[in-house]
Amino acid sequence: MSRSSLVFALFLAFTAAASGASAEASTAPTPARQKELVHLVRQDCGSCHGMTLQGGLGPALLSSDLKDKPAEGLTATIYYGRPGTPMPPWKQFMTEAEAAWIVDQLMREFPK
Repeated sequence: MSRSSLVFALFLAFTAAASGASAEASTAPTPARQKELVHLVRQDCGSCHGMTLQGGLGPALLSSDLKDKPAEGLTATIYYGRPGTPMPPWKQFMTEAEAAWIVDQLMREFPK
């Protein structure tokens, strides 16, 4: 492969990766959906993880507890659940992008 072909291939790969990141950012939930997701986490997730997300049947979901956990793994746990545990899959109630948004919010400080 010639040097110019290699440079062009790298440019295309970089452009594709950048446009994928832009597409992900543009899939952020609408403000109304964000409100629904916050309510879902506070009520439904809170029934196991504690209404203040400080833990209960399930582990705490505070940013200080999640800081060393990979976001992708947390997203997968929300979306697909944890077979053999009380953690159910939530994919029938949200998209994977919405699960990722929840993880992002939890890793900051979850909205009230």
